[in-house]
Amino acid sequence: MQQHCESGHIQLDLQTNSTRFHVLVGLTGSVAALKAPLLVTQLLEIPGVDVRVVTTDHATHFYDINEVPVRVYTDKDEWEMWTKRSDPVLHIELRRWADLLVIAPLDANTLGKIGSGICDNLLTCVVRAWDTSRPLLFCPAMNTAMWQHPITSQQVATLKSFGYVEIPCIAKKLVCGDEGKEQWSRDRRVLYNINSWCHLLIAIINA
Repeated sequence: MQQHCESGHIQLDLQTNSTRFHVLVGLTGSVAALKAPLLVTQLLEIPGVDVRVVTTDHATHFYDINEVPVRVYTDKDEWEMWTKRSDPVLHIELRRWADLLVIAPLDANTLGKIGSGICDNLLTCVVRAWDTSRPLLFCPAMNTAMWQHPITSQQVATLKSFGYVEIPCIAKKLVCGDEGKEQWSRDRRVLYNINSWCHLLIAIINA
């Protein structure tokens, strides 16, 4: 769902509306990204919510961007949008637009990057610039052996120390055939948590 102006530059499509609640969904390179179109479709059913998506390049291996019913921003957009000093910086504009950021799924690679402060793509730049007074939810999704590595719990704890909220993964048979904790949305906890946050913050905004 890319939008271009006549000059060929990417358009932001980030209109601010004080009566709408803005949810930014981050997608990373876990097989659980297969459910991205469904997750976004379900989020759009929440009254008063606007959704945009930021994806890593690896995440696009698992889903079709054309099946996502909202604008999806990529690393390519970040670089094509900026050509001179007066141009907007996409990761900053996304950070300004969003009231809530949910990274679902959060793969082991991006978990490690965020925990270490690395920001080498659009999504991790949004996270590094994130206003920590606003909620950030993350949903880990990885193979059991990766989940059980000692560094994973350290990295999850680091994200929690920033004030980010973990939505735990659930146990199921993984694509690789192992039994373990990878899946993040079959029992609808992701949607439930986002829905709860949206309703709470919309009530605060409209109070």
